[in-house]
Amino acid sequence: MATPTHSAAGQSRAQVRWGHASIPSPSGPVPARVYRPAASAPLGWLVWAHGGSWRAGSAQDWHGPTAELARISGFAVASVDYRLVPEVRHPAMVEDVLAALAWAREQAREQDGERAGERAGDPLPVAVGGDSAGATLAACAALACRDRALPLAAQLLAYPPLDPGCTAASYHRFPDMFPTASYLMAAWQDYQDPDRPAAADGTRLHSTPFEAADLRGVARAVLATGDLDPVGDDVHRYARLLQAAGVEVTLREFGQTGHGAFLQPGHATSGGPETASLRGWLGVALRLLTSPAAPGA
Repeated sequence: MATPTHSAAGQSRAQVRWGHASIPSPSGPVPARVYRPAASAPLGWLVWAHGGSWRAGSAQDWHGPTAELARISGFAVASVDYRLVPEVRHPAMVEDVLAALAWAREQAREQDGERAGERAGDPLPVAVGGDSAGATLAACAALACRDRALPLAAQLLAYPPLDPGCTAASYHRFPDMFPTASYLMAAWQDYQDPDRPAAADGTRLHSTPFEAADLRGVARAVLATGDLDPVGDDVHRYARLLQAAGVEVTLREFGQTGHGAFLQPGHATSGGPETASLRGWLGVALRLLTSPAAPGA
């Protein structure tokens, strides 16, 4: 259940309302902050996993950016406080994101029931997304949804690190830019369980989508990175793999942009395009991709 709502900070104040939620899961309640457009019903539901190298970060820390994402996209955004290292290792974090997706589907069904007859046969879309380490979790959750035949409208992935070995050229092209290869390799070691356990139902819960032998049938992907981001080559490689598997991919590389751009304010002047900032572009892309008129929507 969500608590009484509050106004969101910054540009989204009075345009987004938010509240706390406790999401049920087999491992216990998963806390979340839920952001909704204030003036209209949500166009869909997005589960968001924050960054922080699987060791840090919180929905509270990501409050402003996720509130703005809700405002721009028109979606309700559930920002998940998934469990972190060192208390747990993979796949606990992916399981928390999957629990949030199950909860979001229930919220969407309830909303569909409330508006019965308005858009018959056109259920509200549910999507998953994240930035940095959270985007890695979102991509892995999208694969689990495919393997469980669960509906997923899209995956929004902002600069996910995907290679535990950090072997791509971009890690060495920008050796002093955050995150460094040595920093990320240590984070991967803390995050990954060497036993690679499966879920209770036998579903393989990947720690990175690069582990998946087959990407066919996974949800449409929106990917963003920066030209100065050390993980940039991982993002481009994943886009190519998805496209080769027949998955619809939208990819944008932002110029003069490093890691962590989802948290940065946009550079657009007042009245400028929402797509000038990385998170603005993600919000617009989600709205357009999942609109009833969009191909495949």
